Amino acid sequence: MKLVIFGLTVSSSWGNGHATLWRGLLKSLARRGHKVTFFERDVPYYALHRDLEQAEGFDLVFYREWEEVREFARKAIHGCDAALVTSYCPDARAACDLVLSAKVLKVFYDLDTPVTLERLQRDEDVEYIPRGGLGPFDLVLSYTGGKALDQLRDRLGARRVAALYGSVDPSLHKPVRRSSRYSSDLSYLGTYASDRQPALQELFLEPARRFPKKKFLIGGALYPDGFPWRDNVWFVRHVPPPEHPAFYSSSALTLSVTRAAMAEMGYCPSGRLFEAAACGTPVVSDTWAGLETFFQPGKEIFTVTSAADVAHVLSLEAGQLRDVAEQARQRALDEHTSDHRGATLLRELEAAA
Repeated sequence: MKLVIFGLTVSSSWGNGHATLWRGLLKSLARRGHKVTFFERDVPYYALHRDLEQAEGFDLVFYREWEEVREFARKAIHGCDAALVTSYCPDARAACDLVLSAKVLKVFYDLDTPVTLERLQRDEDVEYIPRGGLGPFDLVLSYTGGKALDQLRDRLGARRVAALYGSVDPSLHKPVRRSSRYSSDLSYLGTYASDRQPALQELFLEPARRFPKKKFLIGGALYPDGFPWRDNVWFVRHVPPPEHPAFYSSSALTLSVTRAAMAEMGYCPSGRLFEAAACGTPVVSDTWAGLETFFQPGKEIFTVTSAADVAHVLSLEAGQLRDVAEQARQRALDEHTSDHRGATLLRELEAAA
């Protein structure tokens, strides 16, 4: 199968957690013999922070302006089996027009469905959604499952919907030697987002206040100058994907916090959740509907709603943490790898065709 994708970026994970998702998926598709071309606008912000050394098994096309690449994109679409446009693609509407005019399988993939729906609820113009909605597409994929799929049908007219969740590449994410740079009692890896801040305050910063002798570590981009740092909270500005295993493997425990709109919608596993599990790191997570379909609370993951809950987990014996981490790692390898999601993607494409 030949697949053409118009997305935000696969070349840079700076402030963009979905880049690693695409890299794993595209490697998986390439191993199966499928050909993929990924179109990415050459945005200065991402160009300054590229961390993809080489496009493995797929063609990556950079362009500065849509007009300069339109004809090349048109030819690529007409020579493919399926064409896919993603949310937050800078030229999503223009790409959608091109895809919808071609005789190919037409796919839209919303990587932030709850955010999309929340913006629609506020009557905002969502720049990556075609003005006529998603009805013309043969298949609409969503990074979030559950009731988000119903709302894609009801509010945006999607005719065929399916969840394509996050995943992990086990060839990259696995237990490695601990690093003093990333050593911590509790870590958190994620880009700053204002709607995550209340949960981060309760589940990370408040436990840091209660345990002044423990080391807490945040890795990520876009944190504001006014962020409420503490003496025992350390910060690493952006952790590139190749260093994620070292980050997690050096953490006694790591926290997963979900954006508010996604937590409210449910069925919204972060790719970081699977990465940490695959690295054999015990995970403590906020709660949301459907979490138990990915990891079993109490057996494979710790779920918390308050600083007191986090304090309890921080007080557990190392052996108890290790047992939970080992169960989670096995679950991730059995069900949540990029090969599993690649197979799901191919199944959905074939069914839609």
